[in-house]
Amino acid sequence: MFVKHSDDVEAVDVTQGVKTIKQVLISAQEGPNFALRRFAMQPGGGMPRHTNTVEHEQYVLGGQARVGIGSEVFEVKKGDVVFIPENVPHWYQNIGDDVFEFLCIVPNKPDTTTVLTDETPC
Repeated sequence: MFVKHSDDVEAVDVTQGVKTIKQVLISAQEGPNFALRRFAMQPGGGMPRHTNTVEHEQYVLGGQARVGIGSEVFEVKKGDVVFIPENVPHWYQNIGDDVFEFLCIVPNKPDTTTVLTDETPC
């Protein structure tokens, strides 16, 4: 068991993202079943269309974004909940004037991210 403050967790640039950072708040080494991550995208930022081999459960903390999941596109804002099944293409684009922030929970399983080059919304 532990308690820590998010300000004490390193924020790193998302390699394939634009104006996007990630913090691993609870890592696979700290939580037995799930990792908890926080993403923040500056206005105009986002992440390209990609797949992951694990599902994502997400909770939007603030801001506004367009999120593509499979063939559907959603506009999400603070308080929205997003579920992305494993291996389903998805992407993000901050469409507001504020930072778009969300928590992302993933199972502690091997995860491979594949960027799909046929379309890059950000």
